[in-house]
Amino acid sequence: MDLFLTFDFAASRRLPRLPENHPCSRLHGHTFHVRLVLRGEVDPASGWLVDFGDVEAPVATIREQLDHRYLNDIAGLENPTTEHVAEWLWRRLQPQLPGLFEVTVQEHPARGVSYYGPA
Repeated sequence: MDLFLTFDFAASRRLPRLPENHPCSRLHGHTFHVRLVLRGEVDPASGWLVDFGDVEAPVATIREQLDHRYLNDIAGLENPTTEHVAEWLWRRLQPQLPGLFEVTVQEHPARGVSYYGPA
C-alpha cells in the first residue's frame, strides 16, 4: 500500500554554481510542491498504513523551516537545486517516517524531481 501526503512552501534561492548569465544564478523564488509517499503493509488491527497525523507533525516542522525562507541560508542547502531540496527533505523526514519511499519536489507544475533515498 502507498500512502501520500502533499504540502507546499514558498521560498527564494539562487543557484551559486551556475554561470552568472544563467537566470537561476540570480535571486528568484518558487512555490515548491512536495509529495511524500510511504510504502508498507496495512496494519490489520488499525486498518491503515500509518496515522496521517503521524505524518503531518514532522511535515509541519519541516515546512516551518523552509516556508518564506532564503534556502541558501539553510544548512545543507547552500546550493539549493531541486534535487538537493528533495535529498534534504529525505534526510530529515526518513528517520521520523518509517516506510518513506519517495520524495517528489516540483519547482513548477511541469518540472520536478523524485528521490527514492540513498542508493
